[in-house]
Amino acid sequence: MYIFSFEKLEVWQNARMFILDIYKLTSKFPSNELFGITSQIKRSSSSIATNIAEGTSRNTNKDKAHFLTISYSSAMETLNHLIISKDLNYVSETEYKESREKIEKICNQINSLKKYYLSQ
Repeated sequence: MYIFSFEKLEVWQNARMFILDIYKLTSKFPSNELFGITSQIKRSSSSIATNIAEGTSRNTNKDKAHFLTISYSSAMETLNHLIISKDLNYVSETEYKESREKIEKICNQINSLKKYYLSQ
């Protein structure tokens, strides 16, 4: 089976694993939030990895960097949802800190990859 370039990126692998973490975390959210914050945080966390993958298929480094900017923005959206989830006591302080650390690592990796593309 052919492995696409995005699948080899550590940042994409970390973002992919983060999606799984978010799905596990939100499985404990109240059922009345299914179409609210649960849906929003799942969508935004998925968008992080999706935009990394989509960006690698672009022809120019400027386009690739643009999709990394979108990916970073999705990470910030996800962090916002996590903060609100903590405020609502849907996630514990420990779960929040662990998730935030993962987002911070992914964001640092996104920024490094973006700088690489823009320096080429």
